[in-house]
Amino acid sequence: MKKSIDMPFLLVACVIVVAGLLVFTSAALGLMARGGGVSFASVATNQLLIGFICGGAACFIVSRFDYRLLKPYTPYFFAFAIGLTLLTFTPLGLSLKGASRWVDFGLFSFQPAEILKFATVAFLAAFYSTHMRTVDTWKGGVLPLGVIAGSATLLVLLQPDTASAMMIVAGAVGVLFAAGGKFSHMLILALTGAAIVGIMALSYTHVADRIETFLNQSNDPHGAGWQIQQSLIAIGSGEVFGKGFGQSIQKFSYLPEPMGDSIFAVVGEEFGFFGSVALVAAFIAFGLLALRIASRAPDPFGGLLVVGLTVLIVGQSFFNIASSLGLVPLVGVPLIFVSHGGTALAIALAEVGVILSVSRRMKSSSK
Repeated sequence: MKKSIDMPFLLVACVIVVAGLLVFTSAALGLMARGGGVSFASVATNQLLIGFICGGAACFIVSRFDYRLLKPYTPYFFAFAIGLTLLTFTPLGLSLKGASRWVDFGLFSFQPAEILKFATVAFLAAFYSTHMRTVDTWKGGVLPLGVIAGSATLLVLLQPDTASAMMIVAGAVGVLFAAGGKFSHMLILALTGAAIVGIMALSYTHVADRIETFLNQSNDPHGAGWQIQQSLIAIGSGEVFGKGFGQSIQKFSYLPEPMGDSIFAVVGEEFGFFGSVALVAAFIAFGLLALRIASRAPDPFGGLLVVGLTVLIVGQSFFNIASSLGLVPLVGVPLIFVSHGGTALAIALAEVGVILSVSRRMKSSSK
């Protein structure tokens, strides 16, 4: 068994994190130039202190621990995450843009859905690793997913947070697939998910509006279609090599959420086609190296846990990139390690620590 961490994976993760810090800094300065009472100090504190420093410390500490110690505590971790998410419906909940997704403790606030995603994947990985013989049945495979992931999904949908709900389902299905779930079950789950999206479109105006904007992106370019149009303009204006670091024009006046949903557009404008492709390639390398670790994990729990976390990190990132390119509807998922959000960054780095912990104990390729 290995005793040291997987250096190629760590190197790729570090490259993405450092690149993310540079892009975030550029995007943040552009937003600050708009005024509107946005404080660069508060934004930087959230991203640097909570995200990079606390997240980096969590990554280091978690990578040193034996991940297998987590397995018996995953039900309690999940219950804790559910409890934190329920706080968003109390006076501690912070409502922004019509959604209560944050918990405000005065000195700091955080988004509990990020912890809930992690906890859901960990709980399912622990459950399926203990019941591998029945994972291809409805009772042993789909039913646990429906109860565990379903309860977490329902909770975040009530906030409402469609993006987090989608990612919880994606991570859960990824774990089930890796555990040996039947393809027919996956297909039924996919159809059920599509039906739920249809119901949501009828229930929530913002979901219907985003689907309509996606299907007709050129309509209402100064209204609902503004964000995607400006995103495409920014990416296209970067051409092959980009305008250079810090030289984005769109981030100053035109791009909504240049530190969040639209941050990949800043990448495209400043670093061009080559820079954008390099970032996508880095995430692909991250995913492939993580899956290599999963395939050589010493036990099913480690392998399933890495698969689930990889789906969460890479899946969210690719969805963000695809939405900036107009390939999928805008739903507000972050570009992991790059977008603004101290909670998301800290949890993502902790998840990297878990993957590194598994890599310390993965089987040798010669075995």
